[in-house]
Parts: sequence; structure tokens; C-alpha cells
Amino acid sequence: MKKLLLPLIAIGGMLILQPAMAQDGEALFKSKPCAACHQVDSKFVGPALKEVAAKYAGTDGAVELLAGRIKNGSQGNWGPMPMPQNPVTEEEAKTLAEWVLSLK
Repeated sequence: MKKLLLPLIAIGGMLILQPAMAQDGEALFKSKPCAACHQVDSKFVGPALKEVAAKYAGTDGAVELLAGRIKNGSQGNWGPMPMPQNPVTEEEAKTLAEWVLSLK
């Protein structure tokens, strides 16, 4: 019984924290210059974030890849318009990447 209880508590905790993480990512997105070029559902200057999530869904290392592009910028991945570096920490870049990948 004890062997089953601990994993169930852990799973319950993860389910509770999942929406909080998504909310933190969204709030962070809105507080950074990301929204100047990106929208969640439609292409603006850059691709829609849901398009990014769909492109990298199930890709190994996607969080690290996107976090690096968020922090350091990138060019040529979604057309000729470069994405500039963003004033984010490593942790913020990772939070944003995880949030983007969680979008459906």
C-alpha cells in the first residue's frame, strides 16, 4: 500500500503544478518583448507559437533548442526574418520554451 501511495501523491503534485507552470510561461511571455513579434494562434512577424509547438512536438532536446533560440536569437528557421536575442535568463528561456511546447 505504501509503495502505491507515494507515486500517486507525486503524480497528483505534478498535475497540480502543470497549470501553474503554463500560467507562469504565459505571464513571462507577456512581460518580455516576445509578443512584439509572436502571437499564440496566428502568424505575425514571427510564426504562431502553436506552429512552433507543433513543429517540435516529440522532438528530443526541443526545450533546450528553443530556449537557446529564445535567449540567443536565430535566423533562417522560419523564413528570412531573424529573431533577435532576448533579454532573458537561462531559466526564463527554459520556462518560455516549455510553455510554448505545451501549447496545443
